[in-house]
Amino acid sequence: MKNIAIYPGTFDPITFGHIDVIKKALKFVDKVVVGISDGNQKNFLFSIDERVEIVKKAIFKDLKFKKSKIDIITFDSLTTDLCKKYRSNIILRGLRAVSDFEYEFQLAGMNRKLNNKIETIFLMSDLENQIISSRFVKEIAQHKGDLRKFTTTSTIKSLKNIYV
Repeated sequence: MKNIAIYPGTFDPITFGHIDVIKKALKFVDKVVVGISDGNQKNFLFSIDERVEIVKKAIFKDLKFKKSKIDIITFDSLTTDLCKKYRSNIILRGLRAVSDFEYEFQLAGMNRKLNNKIETIFLMSDLENQIISSRFVKEIAQHKGDLRKFTTTSTIKSLKNIYV
């Protein structure tokens, strides 16, 4: 039986921090399902379909990950329902700083209450990527800053198309 992990998020846009979490997870799971959510009432820069395409290009075109190791899907359900659908008992979450921990800890506890067979695994991105957030990447793009240290080439192109 394959060991599958669910990595939920909005990925608006995907960053090297997100990618670090995926890389690290692939060291101990057979497959990562990147679940792109449209459901937490954020004002998204990119539509759900655009985010799927941006993530696919970043993961498979720019970084050449194996398609057999990563699925990229959308979802509008509870993450625990997504785990059930993919027969996964692992939720991946990235931590950047102590400030992330309280929210992530509460979320993990709620998911555990919803399904006590699910474990949340927290992964930290590499030191140089811990400060990166999608919000900061968008702000840098808006002000025409250099994004090469924060996200992939194709993602940068997508951001530049918005902030012309």
